[in-house]
Amino acid sequence: MPSPALFNISRRAFLKRCATVAAATGLPLWYVSCQHAPSAAQRRRLGPNDRPRLALIGCGGMGRIDGANASNHGDIVAVCDVDANHVREAVEKFRTESATPEGYGDFRRVLERSDIDAVINVTPDHWHTLINVAAAKAGKDVYAEKPLTLTIGEGRHVVQAVRDAGVVLQTGTQQRSSPRFRLACELVRNGRIGQLQEANVWLPAGLHEGPFDSASVPAGLNWDFWQGQAPAVDYVPQRCHGTFRFWYEYSGGTMTDWGAHHNDIAYWAVGLIAPTRVESTRLTQPIPGGYTAYSDYEVRYTYENGVKLNIRTTKDDSIYGDVINKDGQRNGIRFVGSNGWIWVNRKQITASDPDLLKTPLPENAERLYRSDDHWQNFVDCLRSRARPICDVETGHRSATMCHLGAISLRTGRALTWDYQQEKFVGEHAAEANTYLVREMRKPYDFNFA
Repeated sequence: MPSPALFNISRRAFLKRCATVAAATGLPLWYVSCQHAPSAAQRRRLGPNDRPRLALIGCGGMGRIDGANASNHGDIVAVCDVDANHVREAVEKFRTESATPEGYGDFRRVLERSDIDAVINVTPDHWHTLINVAAAKAGKDVYAEKPLTLTIGEGRHVVQAVRDAGVVLQTGTQQRSSPRFRLACELVRNGRIGQLQEANVWLPAGLHEGPFDSASVPAGLNWDFWQGQAPAVDYVPQRCHGTFRFWYEYSGGTMTDWGAHHNDIAYWAVGLIAPTRVESTRLTQPIPGGYTAYSDYEVRYTYENGVKLNIRTTKDDSIYGDVINKDGQRNGIRFVGSNGWIWVNRKQITASDPDLLKTPLPENAERLYRSDDHWQNFVDCLRSRARPICDVETGHRSATMCHLGAISLRTGRALTWDYQQEKFVGEHAAEANTYLVREMRKPYDFNFA
């Protein structure tokens, strides 16, 4: 297991450099430290034709997909994963005729490099926050996969770190960069379906399997490092890599996986920071010794203006008729208003009346942030230093939506949420607030950041 002190290596390296400068110049160490701290002003300024130098942290299946998208806009100069097999595969995948990315097993070594402009964080959910905070403190811009955090409490840490460092963070909820989803939200915001009454979100059901047996840790996998802040357990293949998301120890089930996409769009369309009420129904119970996240469920939110947001899981598209099964896509969002409805997912947008879509919005209509390419938006913001379409605060708030649902499921309670204080109030608040943060297993805690 890595020593707690190792997590301070980036800061130690920084202080060592500062001490060297102080000794050479005769200036006080505190003054040199302030002058050499990472800042937006000292960061390499990308010109219009400069390609950012990128580091991919987390090189599994989704990591390689994000890396492939990123390589259209920048140069991947480093790849990192606690699974040495993933590192080897990523090195080969992103090797070019002119350069080969350097492979790492420890993200802290990546963040020490001064030649990296931004990191792509595609680790499991329970590693998102610690790496995002460390990257921000190292002065690196971040493309952060969703959900932004493992808990609501982690969100404020990430927002603060990003704001203090002046870095750009784009959350990987890429549906905001889809003209189809933006159109749906603009139509809802401008009253095209009348007064919005409810948004109905369908998500894929999670896995309902188990019990599972422990096994030997595969060669090349640093299992302790992979577990990170989560409680230490014996290696179980189903806990790791692609199926980590069905364990509350590392994620939140489909509520925080697909929910991070569709709840974000609902949040965008409603236009309010957060609901004030959440309740849920567990449709199945986890199998003892198996996946711990609820697989089939309903979650119901209420906003202070009376709008309802209903989340439902489904395995069989046909039970929802042509609204959900028309193109074979089994998840999406249906906005229902006093004058009609709009259905949208990644493949289509339809409405109760085609004219709701065909009739142009007036010139004075409310328009939303426009991005037609999530990665291009991120790279544009690396150059301009503007905030991207899924800025850190947006990522935190949309993740909060998902975590509220997961907490309601875990407690089995109807809960009242105070979005200004970011805590539960009223009946059952004491129990629910225990889920806002989780104890981090040492040494994998905030001390390293």
